[in-house]
Parts: sequence; structure tokens; C-alpha cells
Amino acid sequence: MTHWLSAGPTVLASFLASTVEFVEALTIVLAVGLTRGWRSTLLGTAAGIAVLAVLVIALGSSLPAVPLALLQLVVGVLLLMFGLRWLHKSILRAAGTVPLRDEAQAFSRETQAMRASSRPAAAAVDAIAFMTTFKTVLLEGLEVVFVVVALGVKGGLLLPASAGALLALLLVAALGLFLHRPLAKVPENTLKFAVGIMLTAFGTYWAGEGIGLAWPAQDASILLLIGVFLGLGLLLVKACGWLREAQPARPAAPGKAAVKQAGALAAVGGELLGLFVEDLWLAAGIAVWVAGAALVEARQPPAAGFACLLFTAGMAAILSASAVRRTRARS
Repeated sequence: MTHWLSAGPTVLASFLASTVEFVEALTIVLAVGLTRGWRSTLLGTAAGIAVLAVLVIALGSSLPAVPLALLQLVVGVLLLMFGLRWLHKSILRAAGTVPLRDEAQAFSRETQAMRASSRPAAAAVDAIAFMTTFKTVLLEGLEVVFVVVALGVKGGLLLPASAGALLALLLVAALGLFLHRPLAKVPENTLKFAVGIMLTAFGTYWAGEGIGLAWPAQDASILLLIGVFLGLGLLLVKACGWLREAQPARPAAPGKAAVKQAGALAAVGGELLGLFVEDLWLAAGIAVWVAGAALVEARQPPAAGFACLLFTAGMAAILSASAVRRTRARS
């Protein structure tokens, strides 16, 4: 039977992360369905969900064959890149450095784009509606698949992690059918902040185990790590907010406009890479710190408790430096 201490945080992290992604996908699906018709929109949505289900089954059945230490290390590093990316952006948004995502505005933009596109004959499948919803569900869902598989592959928790994601899907879908409008009231940044903390804690723990660290409290160390990154995140929100107000404003740097003008495949490839690497310095810092810690642990390991403390402190320092650097660059 799954232990509650392992299953509880896994289900919660999977549910919260999936909720965020499904809310973003719902915004696009509603905009397309209300402007282009529901037949092709639902076909594209169903196709995207089917592909994601196949990926979960394929990955979930193949990953247990990988040696445990290697699996912990790889999944831990990916969770760190994924979780710290979310936590990093959430801190910047909460501090006012980066604007909050507005689901109502995203819905309006997508609606205008759909209305501007030509429509096919009534009997034909609307390729624009189908591909827009298929791509949206697939890209947003890939983040869900990664979280579910990464959280569930260790300790036989794939079923609880999948249950958390399925519950989120049913909840968001039911609200979307009932309201017929985007869930603009959902505190998305708060959810991403919480999920970022949890994924960073899981990633720190598993990457540490992968390089040979012995966490003093074993699985309970994840709860301690959640507390550490929660406190650090709240502190960084205050610090980055103060730093932004203390510096004179600078002109905004070029954003994603250049990316939007690229081809469809390039855009999709960029979004897939962006699942893990959005801030290059942050991703590089994680990779270098984990590699350095693995080298030290293999050659001359320090005391177990000190090694775990040092490993965690390095992750905290990387997050702090990246948040401060981005705040200075945008202020």
C-alpha cells in the first residue's frame, strides 16, 4: 500500500501543476470552440489527450527498467530545471518584475485571431481549429505528463500522480463546461509558486539521492525542503520588489515577437525546450552545481548532513542569483 507521506505530496503536486496547465489550455479551447465551432475543436482536443495518454503509459512502463540511481539523478535534475523555472518566474511576477498572465486577455487575443482566419465549408473539418487545439493541449499536456511521470516513477507512485492530474482535468473541464468562459479568477501565479516550490523540493531530494547523498530524515526531508524553498521564495519576492522600486526603469527588452514570426515547427521546438530552459543562466547553474556535487561526493564526500545542507544551499543560491539578475536587467 502506498505510504501517505509519499503519496500525499505527490498527488498534491500533480494536481496543482496539472490545474495550472489545464486552465491555460482551457482558455484556448474555449476561444477556438466559441468562434470556430465545437466539432473540430473537440476533435483536436481529444487527439491531443490521446497522444498524451499514450506517452504516460509508454514512459511509465519503460522508466522502471532504468537503474534507480541514474533515474533519480536524471529525473531530479529535470524536476529542478522545471520547478525552479516555475518558481523563478512566479517570484518575478509576484515582485512586479514580470507581468502576471491574464487569462481573459489571452482569451480575447485568441478569439480575435480565430475570427480573422478563413472558415471551411460546414461539413469539412476545420483544420485551423483542429490544429490549434491539438497543439495547445499537446504542449500544455506535455508539462503535465512530465510532472506525473517524474513524480510517480519513484516508489510506485505513478497511479497517485496520475489520479491527481485526472482530478485536475475533470475539475477544470467541468468548470469550463459550466461557465463557458476562461477561469480568469484562478490565482495562477500563486499556484505556480506553490508547484514550483514542491517540484524544486522533490528535485533537490532526488538529484541528491542520485549523486549519493544520504538525507538525514529520508523521505521526510522533502517536507523540510518545501519549507526551505517556501521561506526563500517569499523572501525573494520582497527583495526583488524592493530592488525593482529602487532602480530607475529601463526600456523593455525585445520579447517573444521574434519567436512568433518563426515557423510553426521552430515555435513548437522552442516551446518544448522552454519546458526546462527559459533562463539559460538558471539551467546552467543547476547543471554545474549538480555535476560539481557529484564529483565531490564521488571523490571525498563530506559528512552526510553537511553535504545535504550544502547541496540545498547551492540550489537556493542559484535561484536567488538568477532572480536578482533578472530583476536588475528588467528594472
